[in-house]
Amino acid sequence: MADHNSGEADSRRSLLGSLRSMLGLTRDQSLRAQLEDAIDEHEDDASPSPAGDLSPIERQMLRNLLHFSEHDADDVAIPRREIVAVPTSLSWDELIAAFAEHGHSRMPVYADNLDEVKGMIHIKDVFPFLAGAKAPPKDWTTLMRQPLFVPQSRNAIDVLADMRASRTHLAVVFNEYSGTEGLVTIEDLVEEIVGNIEDEHDDAPTDLLVPLEGGMWEADAGAELDDVGQRIDPRLAEVEEDVDTLGGLAFLLAEQVPPVGAMLDHSSGWRLEVVAGNERHVTRLRLHPPAQLAAASEED
Repeated sequence: MADHNSGEADSRRSLLGSLRSMLGLTRDQSLRAQLEDAIDEHEDDASPSPAGDLSPIERQMLRNLLHFSEHDADDVAIPRREIVAVPTSLSWDELIAAFAEHGHSRMPVYADNLDEVKGMIHIKDVFPFLAGAKAPPKDWTTLMRQPLFVPQSRNAIDVLADMRASRTHLAVVFNEYSGTEGLVTIEDLVEEIVGNIEDEHDDAPTDLLVPLEGGMWEADAGAELDDVGQRIDPRLAEVEEDVDTLGGLAFLLAEQVPPVGAMLDHSSGWRLEVVAGNERHVTRLRLHPPAQLAAASEED
């Protein structure tokens, strides 16, 4: 057994050595860093690419793959507010209507709230009853399957490995309080490498940041601060704490989940008005510009 493992290790080292030689890489940097440098140099080269070379899409996919290990479950998960789930209290007809409305093949099933996920329901287990081959079960929750449950800090690569090993394509992401933080599917993980995958059930993309009159902006709480900084004001993205979204910024400014109607002052002069949400989350915000920007907008 020891000889076998040693042989595998030698083979891996040989493969990496060959890859380094082909690409002209050295051992001064990590293989990951050198590969990314090679991609950057190739993209900066204005000369035509030889036949059979990597296309721009392939280079972007390779770059995404190189950074895939930097993500954890929380980074790739569908956030809690966007989870489509069904309660155990639904009738059979209501369950079928939920599948028809949302177009998902799998949905989490919860008891009283999303922090009490009991399982998931798969459309494949519902089809035989829809086809009339069997009478619907008196208790449809007997059809539930078990999803994976992963902590939000688990590495995305490990989540993918867990899904492959268990042959389960849906994982519930929980936080340090064992509450449901989000949801990860195989599609979410693949999209981190190949880019967004849309099908006929996906809604047309909506803009999370919408300009209004007077220099104001209507914003989804899930808007990334990097995007806010690029499109609205870079000062709004200058946050030392570990938050990535406008909703997170609103929480920091209020030091709690702010209620609907709250007006939050930012050091830049911008004011964040909470226009929609609940006791757990802010969902929509309206950004009011500093006085000088508002005056300039009115003059334009």
